[in-house]
Amino acid sequence: MSPTDFDRLIDRRNTASEKWERYRDTEILPMWVADTDFIAPQAILKALHARVDHGVFGYTSAPTHLNELVCERLERLYGWSVTSDDLVWLPGLVCGLHLACRSTCAAGESVMTAQPIYPPFMSAPRLSERQLITLPMVRVDQRSVIDFDALEAAITPATRLLLFCNPHNPGGTVYRHDELARLAEIIVKHDLHLCSDEIHCDLILEPGLRHTPIASLNNAIAERTITLMAPSKTYNIAGLGCSFAVIQNPQLRRTFQRTRKGIVPDVNLLGYTAAEAAYGDGDEWNRAQIEYLRGNRDYLMQEINAIPGLKLEPIEATYLAWIDVSAAKLENPAYFFEQAGVGMSPGRDFGDDRFMRLNFGCPRALLEEAVTRIRRALLNHLPA
Repeated sequence: MSPTDFDRLIDRRNTASEKWERYRDTEILPMWVADTDFIAPQAILKALHARVDHGVFGYTSAPTHLNELVCERLERLYGWSVTSDDLVWLPGLVCGLHLACRSTCAAGESVMTAQPIYPPFMSAPRLSERQLITLPMVRVDQRSVIDFDALEAAITPATRLLLFCNPHNPGGTVYRHDELARLAEIIVKHDLHLCSDEIHCDLILEPGLRHTPIASLNNAIAERTITLMAPSKTYNIAGLGCSFAVIQNPQLRRTFQRTRKGIVPDVNLLGYTAAEAAYGDGDEWNRAQIEYLRGNRDYLMQEINAIPGLKLEPIEATYLAWIDVSAAKLENPAYFFEQAGVGMSPGRDFGDDRFMRLNFGCPRALLEEAVTRIRRALLNHLPA
């Protein structure tokens, strides 16, 4: 793949894009919700065209070959042995968080998660009538990780589940093997379940780092874990609604399946088609994408940290920058940057209003324009 494939500016206006419709009829650059502005791999487009040309769009089950591709992939990348029976296909990852809350604990019992975190981690327990316990994250070597001591201290007799995110969103932390082992030990010791969102596992930007599914560590933690994955973030196919859970404990899997029955629909056939093409023929494209995103990250790190009032710590994974704006002393950061022409996700939605989240999964020219607008606005705002 050539970098020019990712440099191409695609006009997404008037396509009912959630990302771009938010700022319809304005000059604000949308850099908030986590989809990229890249065209999906040609292998996916070719497979979708072929399926559309077939012309029949009836009820569809997960293709056997897709199940085989996922199992082979998990073994090849992580040394994690799962079977097709362990897979539960879902039309999105967020519904997996809700199903995890409802299938592992009863109304009134508690679910834990760490902040800052992707907002559905906080809303899913509440909407499921479960109690939410939030934990702080701590800085370790310029990385945000769960405070494991605080986690263990916060567990109560009513605690049943921890919602976990690796790589972490926001911030892009990739948890190390020893950190995952510590977390697994706590989960097993206190007889909890774990729901691990690993949707960004294919977007590791830092050379030398490797994603480790926590359920791959040992049988004890695998028996307690619901792992959520998807091709959607990696291949920019979120609108096709195709994700999956890996649940190796048969009893837990049956409960999860029973909980979703009649409420959560099946994946649509084009979602399956895109996923099969992505996992079958998308690795080379993603390697090129990671190189491009790494360049965007490095550019952003250099430029943002040169702007007075802003700070950006290293990003190990994802295309989501977590920018500390606290030193700029802005009364309403989201509004301030929108007025500057850049639409980002406000940190308060994730549990920390000192930050803004910026999506850099876009052509470099778009990113450069956003940085120019941010710099100009802050230089005009801050006292000389």
